[in-house]
Amino acid sequence: MLKSISCGAIRKDHNGQIVTLAGWVQKRRDHGGLIFIDLRDSVGVAQVVFNPQKSPETHKIAELLRSEWVVKIKGTVSLRPAGTENSELPTGLIEVIANEIEVLNESKTAPFDISQKTQGQVDELLRLEYRFLDLRTQAMQENLILRHKVVQFIRDFLGEKGFVEIETPILIKSSPEGARDFLVPSRLQPGTFYALPQSPQQLKQLLMVSGFEKYFQIARCFRDEDLRGDRQFEHTQLDIEMSFVDETDIFDLIETLYSSIVNDIAPNRHTNPNFPRLTYDEVMADYGTDKPDLRFGMKLFDISDIALASNVKVLKTAIEDQGIAKAFSAPNSFGYSRKQIDELIAFVQTRGAAGLITIAIDPDADTLESLQKSHIKSPIANSITVDEVIQIAKRIGSKPGDLIFIISGKRASTNTALSQLREEMGKRLGLIDESEIALAFITDFPLFEWDEDTQSWSPAHHMFTSPQDEDWALFSSDPGKMKARHYDLIANGMELASGSIRIHKRENQEAVMSFLGYSKDQMQERFGQLLSALEYGAPPHGGIAPGIDRLITLLTDNAESIRDVIAFPKTQTGIDPLFETPSQVMPSQLAELGIRIHSNEK
Repeated sequence: MLKSISCGAIRKDHNGQIVTLAGWVQKRRDHGGLIFIDLRDSVGVAQVVFNPQKSPETHKIAELLRSEWVVKIKGTVSLRPAGTENSELPTGLIEVIANEIEVLNESKTAPFDISQKTQGQVDELLRLEYRFLDLRTQAMQENLILRHKVVQFIRDFLGEKGFVEIETPILIKSSPEGARDFLVPSRLQPGTFYALPQSPQQLKQLLMVSGFEKYFQIARCFRDEDLRGDRQFEHTQLDIEMSFVDETDIFDLIETLYSSIVNDIAPNRHTNPNFPRLTYDEVMADYGTDKPDLRFGMKLFDISDIALASNVKVLKTAIEDQGIAKAFSAPNSFGYSRKQIDELIAFVQTRGAAGLITIAIDPDADTLESLQKSHIKSPIANSITVDEVIQIAKRIGSKPGDLIFIISGKRASTNTALSQLREEMGKRLGLIDESEIALAFITDFPLFEWDEDTQSWSPAHHMFTSPQDEDWALFSSDPGKMKARHYDLIANGMELASGSIRIHKRENQEAVMSFLGYSKDQMQERFGQLLSALEYGAPPHGGIAPGIDRLITLLTDNAESIRDVIAFPKTQTGIDPLFETPSQVMPSQLAELGIRIHSNEK
């Protein structure tokens, strides 16, 4: 090793010892003949002092040092003089008096300050272009080390519980039932293609048939879909599958795993060790979304009956047009200004709502029962009665001093807009405990969704999910009422994992595929390997696939998106500025694959 100890590992116990350090110059300061540098390595930072009286040659070289130069330094550990200690650094009580220095490499001037504490100070595109420098920053170092610790913890945890880690192929068969596949042309079989796996779904089910009762994998998955803050073309998931289990077995495993991760690895976070188990219908009614942020209240309430009986035309019309009216109460928000309310109206309109009705209840009203017309501030004050306001307020738990929000319209758009407004108000009102990870399981999802564009049913998740045992009979009579043995793990408004109990009998799997419009030939061509396996004693089985990237964003304070917890991510347009990909390839490579590019230019 070129060094005897890491920069960040030196403590006052090393006082008087001669050490050899190696790392990057983070900062250099000249103080009246003395030169100080902060020397950084992957463990931390140590202050090094160059004294011309003690080592003139070393001091002369130190005068040339610049940020990010790589150096090797030999020196003596010394306690810092009284009054110069730095309590913010683990090494803040000591310094190293340099005796020797060797410049291992120089550096060009970095395009941004690597000693920065937050990534938001630098344009993200520039950070990605110079990702090898961005990864030197303290925030990115901490994020990737945290990621390593979490993955290592998962492997140890599952290994102790009898799980076997098995790698599955990256080159598999295209099965475009979800997002678009990334296709890989075959050189040896011209005109044919592999696909990169969107998930190891069929492969892990085949492993259950193979007799591996407890499987896991830290799996790379690929989806050619539009990107956003919490999506990438490629992501990493913890893939789990188990035989002879039901939903409770999987819930208990994940509950213990995630609680342990938070407690053991993220001391700055806390979570309830007993995750709530809520049904899809419950969360859609109470929060308008299947991934609610449960760190604060402000539930939504259906007030369609009150709206229909009122003389408020905009509400009545929505209900009569097969829509709904829902509301929630923002505490102590009576004083919201016209400008603030206009901002919120614009907010919900960009999320699909036609508009937003507000009712502010004056805090001068002692109780709801004593409410008078003068206590009501609302654009519908002239058409809604005091009794109707009291009815709404009592139903949604509003009190004097609160601000009521109402949206009416189609069920889907009303839920979407009002749920996002709820989250926005939670942030604005400071109701969110940023250190809490509010985990919960969502269960009893619909098995199928109606697609208005194709006028047909499609799987709400995927076609390998089993319906509830009692719902098989609804195939022919009312498929829209069929509930799936599907479950999600959610936290702080994000979906962290999806899973289900699978169909393990061929006749049942074919029944689902046939209902979805697949012919016998299509079933065999696309899913023959799985259907065949189900005929050879496939055990009851189920699994779940938590995303690693999203989990890390919850455990760190250093991430504005999942790109901040991935070493080399793509931009939101799918570009890698560092490698300048995607890029063109040589004509000879295309010729080997039998591929010709057709230009769109005329």
